[in-house]
Amino acid sequence: MDDFLKQLPKLAKDKHNENKKFFAKLKKKAPKNMDYIMQELHEEEFERTDCLTCANCCKTTGPLFTNADIERIAKHFRLKPQQFIDQYLRVDEDNDYVLQEVPCTFLDSENYCMIYDVRPKACREFPHTDRKKFQQISNLTLKNVAICPAAYNIVEEMKKTIK
Repeated sequence: MDDFLKQLPKLAKDKHNENKKFFAKLKKKAPKNMDYIMQELHEEEFERTDCLTCANCCKTTGPLFTNADIERIAKHFRLKPQQFIDQYLRVDEDNDYVLQEVPCTFLDSENYCMIYDVRPKACREFPHTDRKKFQQISNLTLKNVAICPAAYNIVEEMKKTIK
C-alpha cells in the first residue's frame, strides 16, 4: 500500500487529462443505470480496500465541517460549538470551517478515527464514489483519485465499464 500511495499523485496526474475527457462525456450523456454501476463499483472496491491500511485522506486533507457536524462533535466533547471551533477549526478561503492542521487531529497512530461515531459528513461519505448522480461531482473526483487509492481504482474500472 505504501508504494502505491507514493505513486498515486503521479499516476493521477498522468491520467488527469484522460479522466477529465471521460467525465466531460459522462456529464453530457450518463448511462441510465449510472447510480447502479457506481454502487456496484464502490462496493466491489471496498471489499478489497481496507481504509485502516491507508488513511491517506486523513493524513493529507481535511474535511469541511458543517454546522451540524460542529454541533454533534462539540456535544461529543462536552464543549460549546464555539469552543470546538476555537480549539480545532479555522475558516478557509471559501469561508468554510476546516481543520486548523493536517494530518487530522482525530487520527490516532493506528489510523483509527477517535471520533468515528460522530465524524463529519464529509468523512462519512468520502471518497463519494457511491453518491447518486456521481457524474455531477467530477471535479471533486479528479482531486480524490490523487488522494484515495480506492477512488483511483474505481475511476479506472469506470472507464472499462462505461464506454
